[in-house]
Amino acid sequence: MTAPDRAAAATRLRPRRSCLAVPGSNPRFLEKAQGLAADQVFLDLEDACAPLAKEDARHTIVKALNEGDWTGKTRVVRVNDWTTHWTYRDVITVVEGAGPNLDCIMLPKVQDAQQVIALDLLLTQIEKTMGFEVGRIGIEAQIENAKGLVNVDEIAGASSRLETIVFGPADFMASINMKSLVVGEQPPGYPADAYHYILMRILMAARTHDLQAIDGPYLQIRNVDGFREVAGRAAALGYDGKWVLHPGQVEAANEVFSPSQEDYDHAELILDAYDYCTSAEGGMKGSAMLGDEMIDEASRKMALVVAGKGRAAGMTRTSAFQPPEA
Repeated sequence: MTAPDRAAAATRLRPRRSCLAVPGSNPRFLEKAQGLAADQVFLDLEDACAPLAKEDARHTIVKALNEGDWTGKTRVVRVNDWTTHWTYRDVITVVEGAGPNLDCIMLPKVQDAQQVIALDLLLTQIEKTMGFEVGRIGIEAQIENAKGLVNVDEIAGASSRLETIVFGPADFMASINMKSLVVGEQPPGYPADAYHYILMRILMAARTHDLQAIDGPYLQIRNVDGFREVAGRAAALGYDGKWVLHPGQVEAANEVFSPSQEDYDHAELILDAYDYCTSAEGGMKGSAMLGDEMIDEASRKMALVVAGKGRAAGMTRTSAFQPPEA
């Protein structure tokens, strides 16, 4: 990715703590989703739509995007993957019909960079034909099998439209013959975290290309404690958010992928203290003390991450920096 492309990708970062899946064929669910507190809503044409319902669902989604109130939400449509005969018509119908009211296209089961490049090219052609801003619509790439994971570095660098790399656990588990039928839970007989390598592999590829990393769904939708535990592991690694399948999971995801008030306040204090100590007024020092803690440039970088997540979540500071007395 070139420097301008990398800069463009960085501007695409948006809150995605909770990414709500909504069947594109269900008008009632599409309407209800507009009132939920999810950061992102993706209207699904793939697994959530029966084959016979897909064509009508395209038009239902266009209507919902154009007429609904999606204020404050990232608007995404998941199309079918390139191995099916639905993909090109999914993209054309949705983007031509609702392009100005659409933020991203999610491409499932991505296996190599060429699949992302093909979607980028199709989007560009539609935008030029329709007179839309070229390049505004982003792409989310979903990794759902072993081949996709092996090629994830090339996939993450395939297009300046890319915003996120998403882990799809159900299809992935099937692709590697994992001994489990419970999506999101650990397979029986393995004493460690069976998803650690997969999640870290995706995360490294995403961060290398300034993209966000999103964890996939937890299918036991009424087990909110289980959801929190699984989401907490992804958040601890550095993931930006997680899919939610039920309104009850939205609040939990928003909480888990936001910093605590204490951590947010501390991060903002570090940034203020570092700005002060490196200024002429603060003595132009490369490091300083904040209470009993020494802070430096590395501290500033870590604080930027936490403060950025807090600001994106709309958090408000409850403490203020006071320069030390001379």
